[in-house]
Amino acid sequence: MTRILIAEDDRHTRAALEELLGAEGYDVATVGDGLSASKMIESKKFDLVCLDVMMPMKSGFDVCRLLRANDKRTPIIFITAKGEEIDKVVGFELGADDYISKPFGSHEVIARVKAVLRRCQPEPSEDQSAKDPTAHVAFNMDDLQVTPSKLRATRGDGTIELTARELQILILLHDADGDVVHRQTLFQECWGPGRVPNSRTIDQTVSQLRKRIERDPKHPRIIQTVYGLGYRYECKAHP
Repeated sequence: MTRILIAEDDRHTRAALEELLGAEGYDVATVGDGLSASKMIESKKFDLVCLDVMMPMKSGFDVCRLLRANDKRTPIIFITAKGEEIDKVVGFELGADDYISKPFGSHEVIARVKAVLRRCQPEPSEDQSAKDPTAHVAFNMDDLQVTPSKLRATRGDGTIELTARELQILILLHDADGDVVHRQTLFQECWGPGRVPNSRTIDQTVSQLRKRIERDPKHPRIIQTVYGLGYRYECKAHP
Protein backbone atom coordinates (compact mmCIF):
# COMPACT_ATOMS: atom_id res chain seq x y z
CA MET A 1 0.00 0.00 0.00
CA THR A 2 1.35 3.42 -0.93
CA ARG A 3 2.40 5.17 2.27
CA ILE A 4 2.48 8.97 2.51
CA LEU A 5 3.86 11.13 5.32
CA ILE A 6 2.35 14.58 5.78
CA ALA A 7 4.34 16.99 7.94
CA GLU A 8 2.25 20.13 8.43
CA ASP A 9 1.93 22.32 11.53
CA ASP A 10 -1.54 23.67 10.73
CA ARG A 11 -3.95 21.06 12.11
CA HIS A 12 -6.79 21.98 9.74
CA THR A 13 -4.59 21.62 6.66
CA ARG A 14 -3.09 18.42 8.07
CA ALA A 15 -6.51 16.88 8.70
CA ALA A 16 -7.81 17.94 5.28
CA LEU A 17 -4.85 16.35 3.49
CA GLU A 18 -5.15 13.17 5.55
CA GLU A 19 -8.83 12.80 4.69
CA LEU A 20 -8.34 13.67 1.02
CA LEU A 21 -5.47 11.27 0.39
CA GLY A 22 -6.96 8.58 2.63
CA ALA A 23 -10.08 8.62 0.47
CA GLU A 24 -7.86 7.91 -2.54
CA GLY A 25 -6.67 4.69 -0.91
CA TYR A 26 -3.32 5.87 0.44
CA ASP A 27 -1.99 4.92 3.86
CA VAL A 28 -1.42 8.36 5.42
CA ALA A 29 0.66 9.25 8.50
CA THR A 30 0.72 12.81 9.85
CA VAL A 31 2.95 14.86 12.15
CA GLY A 32 2.83 18.51 13.19
CA ASP A 33 6.49 19.54 13.35
CA GLY A 34 9.83 18.97 11.67
CA LEU A 35 11.42 17.03 14.51
CA SER A 36 8.60 14.48 14.54
CA ALA A 37 8.86 14.23 10.75
CA SER A 38 12.59 13.48 11.04
CA LYS A 39 11.95 10.71 13.55
CA MET A 40 9.22 9.17 11.37
CA ILE A 41 11.48 9.20 8.33
CA GLU A 42 14.29 7.52 10.27
CA SER A 43 12.02 4.77 11.61
CA LYS A 44 9.64 4.05 8.69
CA LYS A 45 9.68 3.80 4.92
CA PHE A 46 7.38 6.08 2.92
CA ASP A 47 6.56 6.22 -0.78
CA LEU A 48 6.00 10.00 -0.68
CA VAL A 49 6.80 12.73 1.86
CA CYS A 50 4.88 16.04 1.94
CA LEU A 51 6.67 18.73 3.96
CA ASP A 52 5.43 22.12 5.08
CA VAL A 53 8.38 24.45 4.55
CA MET A 54 7.77 26.60 7.65
CA MET A 55 7.43 24.20 10.59
CA PRO A 56 8.44 24.46 14.26
CA MET A 57 11.54 22.67 15.59
CA LYS A 58 12.83 21.87 12.08
CA SER A 59 11.96 23.42 8.74
CA GLY A 60 10.84 21.40 5.78
CA PHE A 61 14.17 22.19 4.14
CA ASP A 62 16.00 20.68 7.13
CA VAL A 63 13.91 17.52 6.98
CA CYS A 64 14.51 17.29 3.24
CA ARG A 65 18.27 17.50 3.79
CA LEU A 66 18.06 14.69 6.34
CA LEU A 67 16.06 12.45 4.01
CA ARG A 68 18.23 13.11 0.98
CA ALA A 69 21.41 12.32 2.94
CA ASN A 70 20.40 8.65 2.92
CA ASP A 71 17.59 8.39 0.39
CA LYS A 72 17.78 9.89 -3.09
CA ARG A 73 14.64 8.22 -4.46
CA THR A 74 11.65 8.88 -2.18
CA PRO A 75 9.70 11.77 -3.76
CA ILE A 76 9.18 14.97 -1.76
CA ILE A 77 6.49 17.62 -2.18
CA PHE A 78 6.89 20.91 -0.33
CA ILE A 79 3.81 22.68 1.04
CA THR A 80 3.95 26.48 1.17
CA ALA A 81 1.53 29.24 2.16
CA LYS A 82 0.57 31.79 -0.47
CA GLY A 83 2.75 34.86 -0.06
CA GLU A 84 5.57 33.12 1.81
CA GLU A 85 8.99 34.33 0.73
CA ILE A 86 10.27 30.91 -0.27
CA ASP A 87 13.07 30.36 -2.77
CA LYS A 88 11.73 27.37 -4.68
CA VAL A 89 15.04 26.91 -6.43
CA VAL A 90 16.59 26.03 -3.05
CA GLY A 91 13.96 23.37 -2.50
CA PHE A 92 14.51 21.81 -5.91
CA GLU A 93 18.28 21.86 -5.38
CA LEU A 94 17.77 20.03 -2.07
CA GLY A 95 15.89 17.31 -3.93
CA ALA A 96 12.21 18.33 -3.92
CA ASP A 97 10.01 16.96 -6.70
CA ASP A 98 7.16 19.49 -6.58
CA TYR A 99 5.47 22.28 -4.61
CA ILE A 100 1.87 22.77 -3.47
CA SER A 101 0.77 26.25 -2.41
CA LYS A 102 -1.89 26.85 0.25
CA PRO A 103 -4.79 27.33 -0.12
CA PHE A 104 -5.10 24.50 -2.61
CA GLY A 105 -7.92 22.64 -4.32
CA SER A 106 -8.50 18.93 -3.76
CA HIS A 107 -8.19 18.10 -7.47
CA GLU A 108 -4.83 19.87 -7.70
CA VAL A 109 -3.45 18.00 -4.68
CA ILE A 110 -4.54 14.60 -5.98
CA ALA A 111 -3.21 15.35 -9.47
CA ARG A 112 0.18 16.48 -8.17
CA VAL A 113 0.53 13.53 -5.80
CA LYS A 114 -0.35 11.03 -8.52
CA ALA A 115 1.97 12.73 -11.02
CA VAL A 116 4.92 12.66 -8.63
CA LEU A 117 4.31 9.03 -7.67
CA ARG A 118 4.00 8.09 -11.34
CA ARG A 119 7.24 9.84 -12.28
CA CYS A 120 9.15 8.26 -9.43
CA GLN A 121 7.88 4.70 -9.61
CA PRO A 122 10.10 2.00 -11.15
CA GLU A 123 9.56 1.02 -14.76
CA PRO A 124 6.81 -1.61 -14.96
CA SER A 125 7.86 -5.19 -15.52
CA GLU A 126 6.57 -7.24 -18.44
CA ASP A 127 4.02 -8.91 -16.12
CA GLN A 128 2.73 -5.55 -14.89
CA SER A 129 2.43 -4.21 -18.43
CA ALA A 130 0.32 -7.24 -19.36
CA LYS A 131 -2.31 -6.05 -16.86
CA ASP A 132 -2.65 -2.63 -18.49
CA PRO A 133 -6.42 -1.96 -18.60
CA THR A 134 -6.06 0.19 -21.72
CA ALA A 135 -5.19 -2.98 -23.66
CA HIS A 136 -8.73 -4.33 -23.14
CA VAL A 137 -11.04 -4.41 -26.15
CA ALA A 138 -13.85 -1.85 -26.36
CA PHE A 139 -17.16 -2.87 -24.80
CA ASN A 140 -20.66 -1.63 -23.96
CA MET A 141 -22.39 -1.33 -20.60
CA ASP A 142 -26.08 -0.47 -20.95
CA ASP A 143 -26.02 2.50 -23.37
CA LEU A 144 -22.45 3.46 -22.46
CA GLN A 145 -19.67 2.68 -24.93
CA VAL A 146 -16.27 2.22 -23.26
CA THR A 147 -13.03 2.57 -25.24
CA PRO A 148 -10.16 1.47 -22.95
CA SER A 149 -7.36 2.49 -25.31
CA LYS A 150 -8.55 6.09 -25.07
CA LEU A 151 -9.49 6.02 -21.35
CA ARG A 152 -12.87 7.25 -22.46
CA ALA A 153 -16.56 6.40 -22.45
CA THR A 154 -19.25 7.85 -24.69
CA ARG A 155 -23.02 8.09 -24.61
CA GLY A 156 -24.56 9.58 -27.69
CA ASP A 157 -22.57 12.73 -28.44
CA GLY A 158 -21.27 13.01 -24.87
CA THR A 159 -17.74 12.03 -23.84
CA ILE A 160 -16.62 10.96 -20.36
CA GLU A 161 -12.91 10.86 -19.57
CA LEU A 162 -11.91 7.96 -17.29
CA THR A 163 -8.97 7.39 -14.99
CA ALA A 164 -7.13 4.06 -15.21
CA ARG A 165 -8.71 3.00 -11.90
CA GLU A 166 -12.23 3.88 -13.06
CA LEU A 167 -11.62 1.96 -16.28
CA GLN A 168 -10.40 -1.08 -14.35
CA ILE A 169 -13.55 -1.04 -12.19
CA LEU A 170 -15.76 -1.03 -15.29
CA ILE A 171 -13.71 -3.82 -16.91
CA LEU A 172 -14.04 -6.04 -13.83
CA LEU A 173 -17.79 -5.49 -13.65
CA HIS A 174 -18.29 -6.05 -17.38
CA ASP A 175 -16.14 -9.18 -17.57
CA ALA A 176 -17.84 -10.72 -14.50
CA ASP A 177 -20.91 -11.25 -16.72
CA GLY A 178 -23.47 -10.53 -14.01
CA ASP A 179 -21.59 -12.15 -11.13
CA VAL A 180 -20.82 -10.16 -7.99
CA VAL A 181 -17.42 -8.46 -7.89
CA HIS A 182 -16.48 -8.41 -4.24
CA ARG A 183 -15.03 -5.29 -2.62
CA GLN A 184 -11.79 -7.09 -1.81
CA THR A 185 -11.37 -8.05 -5.46
CA LEU A 186 -11.99 -4.47 -6.56
CA PHE A 187 -9.49 -3.15 -4.08
CA GLN A 188 -6.76 -5.66 -4.96
CA GLU A 189 -7.21 -5.26 -8.71
CA CYS A 190 -7.79 -1.50 -8.87
CA TRP A 191 -5.63 -0.19 -6.01
CA GLY A 192 -2.88 -2.80 -6.11
CA PRO A 193 -1.86 -6.03 -4.39
CA GLY A 194 -0.86 -5.92 -0.76
CA ARG A 195 -3.23 -3.14 0.23
CA VAL A 196 -5.68 -3.53 3.10
CA PRO A 197 -9.26 -3.35 1.74
CA ASN A 198 -11.09 -0.20 2.76
CA SER A 199 -14.82 -0.24 2.01
CA ARG A 200 -15.16 3.51 2.44
CA THR A 201 -12.49 4.17 -0.16
CA ILE A 202 -14.13 1.84 -2.67
CA ASP A 203 -17.63 3.15 -2.04
CA GLN A 204 -16.54 6.78 -2.44
CA THR A 205 -14.80 5.99 -5.71
CA VAL A 206 -17.83 4.10 -7.03
CA SER A 207 -20.16 6.91 -5.93
CA GLN A 208 -18.13 9.49 -7.86
CA LEU A 209 -17.94 7.24 -10.91
CA ARG A 210 -21.71 6.70 -10.85
CA LYS A 211 -22.30 10.46 -10.89
CA ARG A 212 -20.37 10.63 -14.15
CA ILE A 213 -21.55 7.56 -16.05
CA GLU A 214 -25.10 6.84 -14.85
CA ARG A 215 -28.12 8.58 -16.31
CA ASP A 216 -29.64 8.51 -12.82
CA PRO A 217 -27.00 7.86 -10.12
CA LYS A 218 -29.72 7.23 -7.52
CA HIS A 219 -31.07 4.37 -9.64
CA PRO A 220 -27.93 2.97 -11.30
CA ARG A 221 -28.15 0.57 -14.22
CA ILE A 222 -24.42 0.04 -14.71
CA ILE A 223 -22.86 -0.21 -11.23
CA GLN A 224 -25.36 -1.97 -8.99
CA THR A 225 -24.74 -2.46 -5.28
CA VAL A 226 -24.92 -5.95 -3.79
CA TYR A 227 -25.23 -5.08 -0.10
CA GLY A 228 -22.64 -6.62 2.15
CA LEU A 229 -20.64 -8.02 -0.77
CA GLY A 230 -19.73 -5.58 -3.52
CA TYR A 231 -21.06 -4.61 -6.96
CA ARG A 232 -22.20 -6.12 -10.23
CA TYR A 233 -23.30 -5.19 -13.73
CA GLU A 234 -26.21 -7.06 -15.31
CA CYS A 235 -26.67 -6.53 -19.01
CA LYS A 236 -30.23 -5.41 -19.65
CA ALA A 237 -31.96 -3.95 -22.65
CA HIS A 238 -32.14 -0.17 -22.30
CA PRO A 239 -35.07 1.94 -23.41
